[in-house]
Amino acid sequence: MLRKDINELLTRTGPGTAMGELFRQYWIPAMLAEELPETDGPPVRVKLLSERLVAFRDSEGRYGLVDEFCAHRGASLWFGRNEQGGLRCPYHGWKYDVSGQCLEVPSEADNSSFCQNVKLTSYPLVKIGDVLWTYMGDAATQPPLPEFEWTHVPAEQTYTSKRWQQCNWLQAFEGGIDSSHVTFLHSGGLKTDPLFKGAKGNEYNLNDTKPFFEVADSDGGLFVGARRNAEDGTYYWRITPWVMPAFTMVPPRGDHPVHGHFWVPIDDENCWTYSFDYHPVRPLTETERQAMVDGHGVHSKNIPGTYRPMANMDNDYLIDREAQKRGETYSGVAGIAMQDASLQESMGPIVDRSKERLVPADSGIIKARQKLRKAAVALRDEGVTPPGVDPEHHRVRSAAVVLPQAESFLDSCRDAVKAVPGTAQHTV
Repeated sequence: MLRKDINELLTRTGPGTAMGELFRQYWIPAMLAEELPETDGPPVRVKLLSERLVAFRDSEGRYGLVDEFCAHRGASLWFGRNEQGGLRCPYHGWKYDVSGQCLEVPSEADNSSFCQNVKLTSYPLVKIGDVLWTYMGDAATQPPLPEFEWTHVPAEQTYTSKRWQQCNWLQAFEGGIDSSHVTFLHSGGLKTDPLFKGAKGNEYNLNDTKPFFEVADSDGGLFVGARRNAEDGTYYWRITPWVMPAFTMVPPRGDHPVHGHFWVPIDDENCWTYSFDYHPVRPLTETERQAMVDGHGVHSKNIPGTYRPMANMDNDYLIDREAQKRGETYSGVAGIAMQDASLQESMGPIVDRSKERLVPADSGIIKARQKLRKAAVALRDEGVTPPGVDPEHHRVRSAAVVLPQAESFLDSCRDAVKAVPGTAQHTV
């Protein structure tokens, strides 16, 4: 179980909280690049770490992420006119550039310097891969840009989606490092999902329901190793890297693309789940990409024009009890992404971890909580930069391997868990 005060520390991410300040040390996904496709297009509401913001792209193509509310009388700039190099509040015409600097106050005299002293809170917004990333911390300590491999391969080798998840970021993230549930919850998907099926590793997953976990520290977070029985004298290892604060990669299956997630708090009771697929050495096929668009693998089928899944809390995730009885889906919910989300959301907006009864298979989750807490407290009390900020920590991969029983997974897989451009993933 987890003490209530520690649960509070880990789950609250608003301004001034210990975990909120931890998140503000990193570049985090703010939105997909597809949400701001054109210059002078409509602004987009963005809520991150309990801060209400708007994003826009100005006449020169520059991206801006600023306080949602006009400095004059607090009207929402989502209603604003994006024109001629800035976002203009439609209430009284005050205009702001992508840095939040006020450019014009029409009611003031032409020689007035009033607007020079008006500036909205703003954060940098940078396109890397399919994602627009932001840094919400102190500008004086802004780190280098992210270097996750999936953001830097050619566009034809990668695909990214996002979905709204109606629960705290931590319980969603914890599902990403919990390999033991795959044997049960995703057993149907291992057989039928076009982005999972056909891999030899699936047989090991389905045949051994009692994985042994070994967790190793990494510079940026953890490597969580899940061991299952394979052929005589060997083990099947699935190695999941976690890079702080909330990046994980799912171990690969056969020659399928590699996938993973980045969980970003919207507020304390909602988060964005960014899900990606990429292949290190080849383009995605049309069939693979269409499967991702259709909500297979780690992706969801969303309500058109939104990032809310079609299967959601309001419609009981379109649960099909007959499919559950037939064994087509273990929980009755279709799709690997929504199988995870439905159960994570079922715990409530913020799960009460003081009631948990954990087991050895939860060792990765236990270690991650400890590392998060230690980093947040060290930052708060001593100003210590947390793991995962350095781009060198981003150059990791997940791996799936079969090893002799006597071999340590980390000693044998040091090269397998390094992201080396132009080399294939280690997979089974």
